[in-house]
Amino acid sequence: MRNTRTSLIRRTALAVAALTSALVLTACGGGSDSASSSHHTGDSASASAPASAPSSAGTHNAQDVAFVQGMIPHHQQALEMARLAADRASSAQVKELAARIEKAQDPEIRTMSGWLKSWNEKVPSSGSSMGSMPGMDHSSGSGMSGMSGMMDPKDMTMLEKSSGKHFDTMFLTMMVQHHEGAVKMAGTEKAQGAYGPATSMAEDIIKGQTAEITEMKKLLGKA
Repeated sequence: MRNTRTSLIRRTALAVAALTSALVLTACGGGSDSASSSHHTGDSASASAPASAPSSAGTHNAQDVAFVQGMIPHHQQALEMARLAADRASSAQVKELAARIEKAQDPEIRTMSGWLKSWNEKVPSSGSSMGSMPGMDHSSGSGMSGMSGMMDPKDMTMLEKSSGKHFDTMFLTMMVQHHEGAVKMAGTEKAQGAYGPATSMAEDIIKGQTAEITEMKKLLGKA
C-alpha cells in the first residue's frame, strides 16, 4: 500500500514538473516572438522615417551654382545702370524705377553671395570676368561675353555719357533687354534648380522683372 502511494506521488510530481516546464518554455517562446516582432516593427519604422521626412533643405545642384554665379554679376550691372539714373535721368518715373531696382537687387546679391560661401563655391566680385563665370551662353554673341541680357562695355560707356531724355530712352531700352535676360536665367533655374531658396528667388525675379518690363515698355511708348 505504501509503495503504491509512493509511486502515485512520484508520478504526480513528475506530471506537475513536466507541465511547469512546458509553461515556462511557452512563455519564453512568446516573449522572444514578441521581442522579435517589436524589433522588426522598430526597424520598419526606422527605415520608413527617412522616406517620410522632407528632402534636405540644403541640397543644391550644379544649376543652382551656375544660376547664382551668373545672376550676381548680372545684378551688379543692373545696379551700376540704376545708380547712373540719379543724376542723369530727366524723368521722375525713371529715377523712381531705378531706385526700386537698386532696392530689390542689392539685397539679393548679398543673399546669393552667402549661398555660395556656404557651398564653398567662388563668389564673383564686381570686377569678375564674365567669360569665366558658369552658365554663360557664349554662342549667342549678344551682351557681355554672351551672358543673356548683359550690356557690353561700349553700351555702358554710352549710357554713362548720356543725360536727360536721351539717357531715359537709352536706360529704359537697355534695362528691358537686361531684365529679359534675367527672366530667362531665372526660368532655367526654376525648371532645373534643386535649392529651394534659389528657385524661390528665381520665381520672384520672373514676377518682379516681368512687371517692370511692362512698365518700362509703357514709358517707352511701346506698350
